[in-house]
Amino acid sequence: MAEVEIGIYKSARQAYGFDDIAIAPSRRTRDPEDVDISWQLDAYKFELPVLGSAMDGAMSPTTAVELGKLGGLGVLNLEGLWTRYEDPTPLFDEIVELDNDKATARMQQMYLEPIKLELVTERIKQMKQSGVTTSASVTPQKTTWMAKAIAEAELDILVIQGTVVSAEHVSKTVEPLNLKKFIREFDVPTIVGGCATYQAALHLMRTGAIGVLVGIGPGNACTTRGVLGIGVPQATAIADVAGARMRHLDETGVYVHVIADGGMSKGGDIAKAIACGADAVMIGSPLTSAFEAPARGFHWGMATFHPTLPRGARVRTQVRGSLKEILLGPAHENDGRMNLFGALRTSMATCGFETLKEFQKAEIMLAPSLQTEGKQLQRSQGVGMGS
Repeated sequence: MAEVEIGIYKSARQAYGFDDIAIAPSRRTRDPEDVDISWQLDAYKFELPVLGSAMDGAMSPTTAVELGKLGGLGVLNLEGLWTRYEDPTPLFDEIVELDNDKATARMQQMYLEPIKLELVTERIKQMKQSGVTTSASVTPQKTTWMAKAIAEAELDILVIQGTVVSAEHVSKTVEPLNLKKFIREFDVPTIVGGCATYQAALHLMRTGAIGVLVGIGPGNACTTRGVLGIGVPQATAIADVAGARMRHLDETGVYVHVIADGGMSKGGDIAKAIACGADAVMIGSPLTSAFEAPARGFHWGMATFHPTLPRGARVRTQVRGSLKEILLGPAHENDGRMNLFGALRTSMATCGFETLKEFQKAEIMLAPSLQTEGKQLQRSQGVGMGS
């Protein structure tokens, strides 16, 4: 791929985000009712290709169950408020009332409360009692410590997640998690991430993970790109990781799922993620707009409360409707933030594709004017695509 010269010493690849591209329709169209957006992950089939992001403002045990009943997979943060406090409801009430200049410091205090392993087991069992497929997230640093409690609760799918997760972590002070050894010995299918490059994804796939999360810093609440200066725009990151998936499949015969994580707030973003090569998406901020969300229209990332270097902000997302309306409609707004998977289905039908695998082959175009062409009135009035 051609590189751009930054200076005599450094060149760089051009990378693209969702706003830089468009999906081109093909010669065929379909009825939306004939489109299949179901997704198979290991032994589990889901009617919707969506994971609820493991962020406290988006996922409670109850919200994860509701998402599961609608056809998705909720992922609970096992290092969040739900495993630190028996009843965190008063803390959510306080968080939504905090002034912006006090929110981070106060949340850091809240998250200093130690994680309780008995609550880890209890929360997973609480979700399992509903009969839905259960999933939960841990960081690499706490995976070994929490593994027994997770196994005892019979979790269905584990997510090992951090800002960046690599298969080759090096440390001079502690014994790092050996991802390959852990995944092969732990009797729970495991997703790992995040990553954003071909080589990093390929190495993660070789650990035996059933899926990799793609995304470093694209989320609405994340400040990693500003704090650390790292990240890859999502369209390029997904396409690169999808390339790693194909090489891994050629080498091993094993298909590892690519899950776009973050940067998607509208139905069109989700469609573009699939068209770039993703098998499914992980979303957080759209779900916090649901009546059922624990933070009722507020959202913050997993690193917002880091004790020494927070890499997230508490943001307002606004309550828009029920979880069902946000995912499946009907939409009462015209800005693409509701009926997200109805939009995916319609996008696929309009472009003539019947399945997600087929839609991954859709033609993509660079489209720098996609958001602005012919939209002057919407932009000036702050409605529709100008909102």
